[in-house]
Amino acid sequence: MEGESLTEVWSRFAGLMFIWGTIQQLFPYALRKRIESLWHRMENYFFPYVQITIDELSNGKSNEIYSQVNTYLGSKSVDKDAKFLKVEKSKESKSFAVSLDEGEEITDEFQGAKLSWRSHKETLSDDTTGHRSRRNNSAPMEKKRYTITFNKRHKEIVTGKYLKHVMEEGKAIQFQNRKQKIYSNNCSEDWYWSGKGMWRDINFEHPATFDTLAMDPKKKGEIINDLVAFSKGKDYYSKVGKAWKRGYLLYGPPGTGKSTMIAAIANFLNYDIYDLELTSVKDNSGLKKLLMETTSKSIIVIEDIDCSIDLTGKRKKKKKKEKETTSEDKEEDSDNEKEKEDEKKDTGKLTLSGLLNFIDGIWSACGQERIIIFTTNHKDKLDPALIRRGRMDMHIEMSYCRYEAFKVLAKNYLNLETHPLFQQIQGLLEEVDMSPCDVAENLMLKNASGGPQICLDNLIQALKEAKMKANKDSKQDKDKAKKNSKKIKKLSSKLFRSYGSVQKLFK
Repeated sequence: MEGESLTEVWSRFAGLMFIWGTIQQLFPYALRKRIESLWHRMENYFFPYVQITIDELSNGKSNEIYSQVNTYLGSKSVDKDAKFLKVEKSKESKSFAVSLDEGEEITDEFQGAKLSWRSHKETLSDDTTGHRSRRNNSAPMEKKRYTITFNKRHKEIVTGKYLKHVMEEGKAIQFQNRKQKIYSNNCSEDWYWSGKGMWRDINFEHPATFDTLAMDPKKKGEIINDLVAFSKGKDYYSKVGKAWKRGYLLYGPPGTGKSTMIAAIANFLNYDIYDLELTSVKDNSGLKKLLMETTSKSIIVIEDIDCSIDLTGKRKKKKKKEKETTSEDKEEDSDNEKEKEDEKKDTGKLTLSGLLNFIDGIWSACGQERIIIFTTNHKDKLDPALIRRGRMDMHIEMSYCRYEAFKVLAKNYLNLETHPLFQQIQGLLEEVDMSPCDVAENLMLKNASGGPQICLDNLIQALKEAKMKANKDSKQDKDKAKKNSKKIKKLSSKLFRSYGSVQKLFK
């Protein structure tokens, strides 16, 4: 019965097409246009849908939209009733990706519009691909695509908002699912000219998180809130007319967790890290090339910036020269010649001005959602222009280990939240400056027979020794200060007597 009804429908459709062909030959042009208009109205009434096709390849190249749609629909298929799915995993992905299998269809809804997605795959034979494929004995090509079907009254919503929403969601899922990378800049420009780029990378698999970071909880919360506000601040930065970037200065004694903080930030935001070694940068132009090859959603790190290169020497020389006064014209001329020679030597080198432009100049806005982090053990050695607000927006002091930070380490290393020895350790940590790195070393289980009690005893012993050493050093400093004071008194008395003798001679 069903076959007979379909035959009848097609027979009537063929009859209508014959009638339409006759009308086109016999009726005037104006009447034909009127009938054609009525025909389109009837067609739209019975089939009021629009289809959009998204191919995997566009002009022989990968279609980025297809990849994002594939990711988006794969995430939707988990919640939908799709039965035929595919699972794939790439080397650059953390986990497997789910996608629709050939011929599978799922529905989606957006702002009241109902949409139907369908996966298609077509195998192209040798006749379709041409003689070239036969000559190379290549396998038949597969042409993949998605079609989206929706009511025509939702066309503006779909083309104006929905497709953009799908692309953004797919891109976000791909970003979260990718493997993080850590990059280092190449020492030679030969890599750049040979097409290998100016950065080398490996997978970043550091386990540090804010949960395991030994730091005062209040300070840690402030940093997390600042990072969340930054990551969600695209519209705000655009509104105020500022590049979407932020700078952090991490300063403090060695072993206080500056590198661990960088890893925790990267894992929190899922950003890549670009570890910039300034000593490998030849000049300002090379620094600019490095910036241009960094991606958005990344962290640019310059560790121990005070030790990397001398960025303040020339400025100090100028200040010193302004204070000096010369009495002879020959000396002034020689100084001018030396300054000109120094300027010539600085040409083609990395300068403070080039680094400042790298941080917040016009070229710094060539990417979005980027963080720049400086670390230093001596904040006072840095040029004020380098760390002012707007360049290094947040200054974070990484201090010695105190009790709150110790509790985090005890939880990480010993799985302890409380212990009778904690009170004694708290008192010692208030009197002794010990870095979180040293505290963690004492808490680490060295052998299978050891336990939390042994580790805590080792820490208490190390704190007591550090306290004794600090007291001894303090006493030595006091004794040295007393000796110096006595020497100064003797010297001043001698000078006073000499001054009195000179006065008597002149009298």
